[in-house]
Amino acid sequence: MTEAVKYRVLARKYRPSTFADLIGQEALVRTLSNAIASGRIAQSYMLTGIRGVGKTTSARIIAKALNCTGPDGNGSMTTEPCGVCENCKAIAEDRHVDVQEIDAASNTQVDNVREIIQSARYNPVSARFKIYIIDEVHMLSKSAFNALLKLLEEPPERVKFIFATTEIRKVPLTILSRCQRFDLRRVDAAEIADFFQKIAIKEQVEISPEALQIIAKCADGSVRDGLSLLDQAIAHSGEKVDADMVRSMLGLANRTVLFALFEALMKGDTPAVLQMFKEQHSAGADALTMMQDLLELVYWLTKIKISPELAEDVSISELEREKGKELSQKLSMPVLTRVWQMLLKGIGEVKIASSPLQAVEMVLIRIAYAADVPLPADLVREIKKKSLTETTSEAKPQALPPQAYAPVAPSPIMPESPKPTIAKTPSAAPAIPKNSAAKELSSLADIAALAKDKGEMMLGFNIESFLHQISITPGRLEIRPEQDAPRDIGAVLTRRLKEWTNTDWEVIISNAAGEDTLRHQKEVKATNLRNSLAREPLIEQALAAFPEAVMKEAIPIIEEEEDSETENNETDNDMKEEE
Repeated sequence: MTEAVKYRVLARKYRPSTFADLIGQEALVRTLSNAIASGRIAQSYMLTGIRGVGKTTSARIIAKALNCTGPDGNGSMTTEPCGVCENCKAIAEDRHVDVQEIDAASNTQVDNVREIIQSARYNPVSARFKIYIIDEVHMLSKSAFNALLKLLEEPPERVKFIFATTEIRKVPLTILSRCQRFDLRRVDAAEIADFFQKIAIKEQVEISPEALQIIAKCADGSVRDGLSLLDQAIAHSGEKVDADMVRSMLGLANRTVLFALFEALMKGDTPAVLQMFKEQHSAGADALTMMQDLLELVYWLTKIKISPELAEDVSISELEREKGKELSQKLSMPVLTRVWQMLLKGIGEVKIASSPLQAVEMVLIRIAYAADVPLPADLVREIKKKSLTETTSEAKPQALPPQAYAPVAPSPIMPESPKPTIAKTPSAAPAIPKNSAAKELSSLADIAALAKDKGEMMLGFNIESFLHQISITPGRLEIRPEQDAPRDIGAVLTRRLKEWTNTDWEVIISNAAGEDTLRHQKEVKATNLRNSLAREPLIEQALAAFPEAVMKEAIPIIEEEEDSETENNETDNDMKEEE
């Protein structure tokens, strides 16, 4: 047999065979070890998690732990399968008659489940338990799931089920309620890198720590994906793997160039940005991957901005730590947030663009030009500062006499409305000062207009539609609400009038008839205007020519031109008299 035939990929060669070999799944290992040690074995298990975190591998380890007989063939269930007994070897080689591994993706129908139900009636041939491992169980049809329900609820004593899925939400709750569920978490990049370092030593391959970090990071929590990348990197470069080779293989940009590209973006140096991007793309970097790397860089800088101690992570190269500290100090949080949003939106545009390269360049140009655009908060601050400066310069006295510099009482932060001075008479009680705004409110129409000016549109509508004015004087309003008026209209008016005029108002609810509502007055006025216009000869002729026409609204025209001509004539006459 040749060496090529003997070779096994790393993902299969270093597949864990015991609980001790599993990495990053401490909760699963601890729970199952305690259950096996105490004999509290569940009838069915549900293992869920992303691809490559060890779902099927854990299922096989559980099967071996339950069926292991030890090297002498007399052992019992154990948390550390021996791996040498016939049951352990047969399970590892996927040839055990009592441990069936079924792919639900290709056995989705109810007939496939019926076969399992029929075979589950019989006792195991040589093992302690008959175990069914169903991978990607969410692919089963609804009928297949329903067929499994009764068997899962009351399975035979020597039958166990182990399910694995990446889409736990697609599994019916009726199935989940009959299983003991384990959520396998993503494995940390540091743990993956340490594991890969041990494999590299066993494979006698020299690989740089930075290359290991890149592979572990690209694995995204999946050990199997990382092992496939490591296998590819070793095949690509031989016995020595460095970071540059891995970046080239994965289409990643050089980290030094990535920092330089980001700095040029923040400086608004568009030509330099496009040149660096073009060089990296020509060297093999993927356009979309570079965008994602920039997004990840912004995220990391933002975290450093919030927690500077994160920049001391020893797993990150010294260059990245120093540049990260420098950039996080220079850039403000609003700037980082803006760049994050623009990159996030840009990635979506790149994914749907017909030319990803052009789309990335347009996004980079947009970000570079936005570097010179001030932030909204800065604009507001400058406008307030300018307004304050102009107000101060306008209020500055010109050629004041010496007595003008006499000390005066400081003005309050919120100045009160001006109050008129009222002369006091010794024989009379002091008059109560009234606010000038209150004096200007001489009718209910004035109050409705003020409400609309203050943005209280609903209050203005209620005043016009449901209130009858009886009397109004400064500080006192007597009204009659209609039946459809809001119940608290009086209290609301009292509060709003005091707030708007800075004067206490007394709103009295009366039963007197009072005037018509403002809305009714407008309708009557509009009706009278239409009736008067309808008697005009020109209107009568128009209505006669168009029998089906109706005059719905009449708007009076203010003849501004005639007024302006009159004023011009008066001005001319005055000039002549002066001459």
